[in-house]
Amino acid sequence: QVQLVESGGGLVQAGGSLRLSCAASGSIFAINRMAWYRGAPGKQRELVVRITSDGSTNYVASVKGRFTISRDNAKNTVYLQMTSLKPEDTAVYYCNAEVQTGPQIYLTYNYWGQGTQVTVSS
Repeated sequence: QVQLVESGGGLVQAGGSLRLSCAASGSIFAINRMAWYRGAPGKQRELVVRITSDGSTNYVASVKGRFTISRDNAKNTVYLQMTSLKPEDTAVYYCNAEVQTGPQIYLTYNYWGQGTQVTVSS
């Protein structure tokens, strides 16, 4: 199986920065898309940003210019650099990955991390 472990969340003042990491381990043949989602109380979980295996990215409008996603394919790790944080960025941030666990393409599954809390105070 595959495990995703996030780290880097915490409490920060508005205008501050945080860097989240998500490391994938286990039965990994290849990782296709990796993404960060976030969920706040009373709101649906939303896609923040995703990155494909070739480095193409897609950001939600509210974080463009403030957040940057990157990935280290050798380490099976994805990062989210968050700057100019706002109180509305407060949420649990979840790592998501589409992982191929064997040479057959049908052995591709979607995995989630346990989430890491990001709290931005005003």
